[in-house]
Amino acid sequence: MIGIDLSEKMLQTAQEKNADEKISYRCMAMEEAHFPAATFDVVISSLAFHYIQDFESIVRRIGTWLKPQGVFVFSVEYPVFTSQGTQDWWYDEKGEILHFPVDNYYYEGPRQANILGEQVTKYHRTLTTYLNTLLQHGFEFQHIIEPQPPKEMRTIAGMQDEMRRPMMLLVSVRKK
Repeated sequence: MIGIDLSEKMLQTAQEKNADEKISYRCMAMEEAHFPAATFDVVISSLAFHYIQDFESIVRRIGTWLKPQGVFVFSVEYPVFTSQGTQDWWYDEKGEILHFPVDNYYYEGPRQANILGEQVTKYHRTLTTYLNTLLQHGFEFQHIIEPQPPKEMRTIAGMQDEMRRPMMLLVSVRKK
């Protein structure tokens, strides 16, 4: 019930901020989305693909939805970040950060994570799987970015630790 209420609130906010007749808002699972071939110039996804089991299927479908030379931009949690599952640092007996655990990296599949007190299932994939799936479905790379805090923010508490492991991956590809 929380997810539905939050989704409705997000859609309401989006409609208020971007009330254009050319925009159609829909609340549905991305796996259930259907659009005619060559509908879009751009498809954007932000931090969503690690919640779906079948990445290959959605990439194939997005490829059909895009017009020739269409752009597909997405972000995911970095595979190093999702590999172990808990997505938390390992601490010493004093509560000081020791390191970020990377374990079972090559074993793709579901992981349980705690997000704001809720157990959620995420799907871990290797970097190879993300990138090769795009190549196999006719995309060419434009940009691959591992974002990091800008230098001027690294003095903020906790930001120096964000330089110790990648947390997100940004990818921009173009349909051939």
